[in-house]
Amino acid sequence: MAEFQHKAFGLAATDSSGVLSPFHFSRRENGDDDVTIKILYCGVCHSDLHTVKNEWGITQYPVVPGHEIAGVVTKIGNNVEKFKVGDRVGVGVIVNSCRTCDVCQQDLESYCAKMIFTYNSTDKDGTRTYGGYSDTVVVDQHFVLRFPENVPSDAGAPLLCAGITVYSPMKYYGMTEAGKHLGVAGLGGLGHVAVKFGKAFGLKVTVISTSPKKKAEALNKLGADAFVVSTDAAELEAATGTMDFIIDTIAAVHQLAPLLSLLKMNGKLVTVGLPDKPLDLPIFPLVAGRKMIGGSDFGGIKETQEMLDFCGKHGIAADIELIRADEINAAMERLAKSDVRYRFVIDVGNSLAKL
Repeated sequence: MAEFQHKAFGLAATDSSGVLSPFHFSRRENGDDDVTIKILYCGVCHSDLHTVKNEWGITQYPVVPGHEIAGVVTKIGNNVEKFKVGDRVGVGVIVNSCRTCDVCQQDLESYCAKMIFTYNSTDKDGTRTYGGYSDTVVVDQHFVLRFPENVPSDAGAPLLCAGITVYSPMKYYGMTEAGKHLGVAGLGGLGHVAVKFGKAFGLKVTVISTSPKKKAEALNKLGADAFVVSTDAAELEAATGTMDFIIDTIAAVHQLAPLLSLLKMNGKLVTVGLPDKPLDLPIFPLVAGRKMIGGSDFGGIKETQEMLDFCGKHGIAADIELIRADEINAAMERLAKSDVRYRFVIDVGNSLAKL
């Protein structure tokens, strides 16, 4: 195991309690195609919470979560030409794929059957992957992303999952036509970025939420044009048949019928949230309105870089709450209650070593 001697330190969960505690482990040494990154910030995704508690039933403990990684390059391999030491870079949801299948050839590594996740996965060399709740990571250059100058590392980190997860379906399903009406269901880590993207594309944007207390923030801070309380029958009725698209970012089990009612004929409902139980899909409103329901995962590496560059051009970043490493368990409890505006980001560089 001499080749795995790059010492690392992070936060790991060791059982389904999901409690994170200090963890010493090893990374592989930097190979010819690798980039070694000193991690400065890491976003806290809802997927991290699902994983540490084994809510999807696929967790291998110990697990170091984190796939919204921002840092600086500290070492590059002999074949690396895109990056140099000192560059501000990021790593998202995956760190490898087969690179040869049809989807990889289309720059859609996020749909590769052999993709390797940034954490809770097995790498090509047989080692476990550990995520960004740690001080360093070694990643194949193909899966490293560059931050534009005017996208900050801390508020930019969540773009690497939350950002691309809404940007990719907006591009694929045509939610980019200026003047069209976009509904954003759920105003959390993904939803608040979807609002910003929608406005940057020139869409009319309505936030759909169960929480009336988010209305002022949605309209005044995020720039949404309208707000619908999804539990208010009168508000739903007033908005019936008005939207061209809805991007559904809700990670909890919820009803699809009210959302379908808001769509115009030919409207598209695209879901990107990952509830842990199936949703009921009423067929009559789909047929009667020639509506479409679709899904989308995070985008490939090329599209993720495109998204970051788009954010640089339009001055978009996530709204974050910066936390210390020793606050992570409290943050996870708050995240479970949706008590965050709108993404926790761990200040890894300034706090992890103090544990």
